[in-house]
Amino acid sequence: MKIRFLIPLLAALTLASQAQAAEPFKVGYIRVMDDAQAIAAYEGKFYEKQGLDVQLIEFKSGTDLIKAIVGGQLDTGVLGFTNAASWSSRGADLKVVAGAQRGFHALVVREETGIEDVAGLKGHTLASQKEGSTADTVLRGVVLKNAGLAPEDVTVMGVSPQVAVQSLVGKRVDAAFLFEPQASIAQLIAPVKQIYEIGEVWPFPCMVTITSGETLKNRKDLVWKSLDAQREAIELLQNKPDEAAKLIAGYFIAEPTLKTLKHGEVPREQVISKAIQTQTFSAALTPQDLARMQEVADIMQAQGALKTQDGKPYEVKSIVDLDWQQTRKL
Repeated sequence: MKIRFLIPLLAALTLASQAQAAEPFKVGYIRVMDDAQAIAAYEGKFYEKQGLDVQLIEFKSGTDLIKAIVGGQLDTGVLGFTNAASWSSRGADLKVVAGAQRGFHALVVREETGIEDVAGLKGHTLASQKEGSTADTVLRGVVLKNAGLAPEDVTVMGVSPQVAVQSLVGKRVDAAFLFEPQASIAQLIAPVKQIYEIGEVWPFPCMVTITSGETLKNRKDLVWKSLDAQREAIELLQNKPDEAAKLIAGYFIAEPTLKTLKHGEVPREQVISKAIQTQTFSAALTPQDLARMQEVADIMQAQGALKTQDGKPYEVKSIVDLDWQQTRKL
């Protein structure tokens, strides 16, 4: 009698598992070098290698991406940790499950302004990311603060990296705080120079891989497979940037070549390969990374951008799940 009931149950579980696997696994990304692992894993067919049918979905901002994760439209996303912290402080069930990229953010200035250091930005106009983003948080809470500047000392425009580059070219701003590859592109197509890079003085985990608690519970095996694929992509980016550039260059530069001020037409793969080499990608989150993430959360609370429901200090460890990392012994 028990066997008769067990067989239908096993069949039902098998069908449920097959249905879950057949449903596309949706990965969100933003078109910046910080998200290169998600793009390279897709274009390099590393997701397919793990048996995943992945839909790679682009978002214009981390805010829009995190909304899709919270709303169940995405399984995972590569984006700034600050988005997860902000939403989880308001009750959203989110989990940081892996690392991605350690924060490259370069300050580039138009040469004609005569700005030589961060303190020289006082009274000038700067293009950066939208208020509350990871870039905006570290710009105001670390870069400007450490240079003795208050946020009101600089006029900050919150725009996309692409618009920031266009604003430099059009002389609508004097400086920009940029991700790669926009930082490299700006220096090739406009008379600008880099005066600062935060990763050199204040390294922090800029981008991480985020999912919802529900997705991690119900699709854990698929989440882990996606992380395995992205880990392989990270190894390619770190060890073979020229090969990686061939996979992802078209996402950042539409034409086969980039017209530069000093070097004529440069193949887009060459530009992107050099940009990749400025980055530090890592699937793992170290104790130092977690400590720096806590510092960022503390900055957000001090800025009023992050408010806990009980008014207590926000604890990063409450949303970090490193089971995949520990199982893979990273």
